[in-house]
Amino acid sequence: MKKNMGSIDKIIRFIIAAVFIGLYFFNVVTGTLGIVLLVLAAVFVLTSLISFCPLYRLFGLSTGKKE
Repeated sequence: MKKNMGSIDKIIRFIIAAVFIGLYFFNVVTGTLGIVLLVLAAVFVLTSLISFCPLYRLFGLSTGKKE
């Protein structure tokens, strides 16, 4: 897997994931939508940690530095 995410993209994903997790655990969002947000937060954290987003590759995008 070739990295296709830049550092700013990773930081934004971590922040969004933290917001989603906070919304769920403070009972602002519950039920099915809450679970969907938790799964999405997990995907954001995972893709940030490995610096690879499958959707970016599918569409030929990259926010990383040019090599």
